Amino acid sequence: MEQYLNHFLDSLAADKGYSDNTVAAYLNDLTQLVEFLNDRLAGSELEPVRCTAPIVVEYVADMQHRQYASATIARKIAAIKSFFHYLRAQGVVTTDPTVGLEIPRIEKRLPQALTQPEVERLLAAPGQSIGPKALRDKAILELLYATGLRVTELVTLEIGDLDLDKSQVICRGKNGKHRNIPVQSETALAALKDYLLRSRPGLAKDSEQTALFLNHRGEKLTRQGLWLIIKAYAEAAGIAIEVTPHTLRHSFARHLLGSGTEIRQLQELLGHANLSTTLIYEQTKEGLT
Repeated sequence: MEQYLNHFLDSLAADKGYSDNTVAAYLNDLTQLVEFLNDRLAGSELEPVRCTAPIVVEYVADMQHRQYASATIARKIAAIKSFFHYLRAQGVVTTDPTVGLEIPRIEKRLPQALTQPEVERLLAAPGQSIGPKALRDKAILELLYATGLRVTELVTLEIGDLDLDKSQVICRGKNGKHRNIPVQSETALAALKDYLLRSRPGLAKDSEQTALFLNHRGEKLTRQGLWLIIKAYAEAAGIAIEVTPHTLRHSFARHLLGSGTEIRQLQELLGHANLSTTLIYEQTKEGLT
């Protein structure tokens, strides 16, 4: 089992670019599973194929008996699911013992998100106007939905944080932590290029201004200004619910999970310190098409 676990951890770092902290979290959670299997299957060779669905259920029940917090159990189940998904893809096992295994509900306020048609209407709304502000707003909305940036992260972006050649932005997250976020939307990349070429030069009043997104005075866009921009376009798009910058972040997260993105990868993209924060999206990814 150990060799398969090591190969899996290597793939997280090499193929998916996960951070050392994330890989270490996987190692910790899966090592506990291996220890349980060693006790449960004592006297027999420990191979992944011997970890059956009933044994996984027994392992989860054991954690519940030990009164582990729901968030902890949810995190460990997510790690096990990722591990066996990898083993299945590699042909090591033919049956995934975690299929149908539900992640415990975490008692937190569930985030509200837009449906895909609502997102499309919102992103199209700036196209009803012309001029530098419309191009700026198109770039802002596209970037928010393509990356899941927080409000503060977006308004503090500087021109140097945007790398269009590598299709990524350098995000200045909480506690001084930076992370590189891919911009995989061609529409978002095109909107950003259009903004930089045709909009920002007209908005800038000072050639030394380094903020990426500027207001009509040529100053860095504020949180309040961003909120008002999104509110106006949501109303123009005929969206009934209240739409804030965080709504687009939630929509980004839930739609990614719905398309098959792994929970740990989403955690890194969102910059969540704790996986339990990300796991709430597992409970709400349905019904958003």
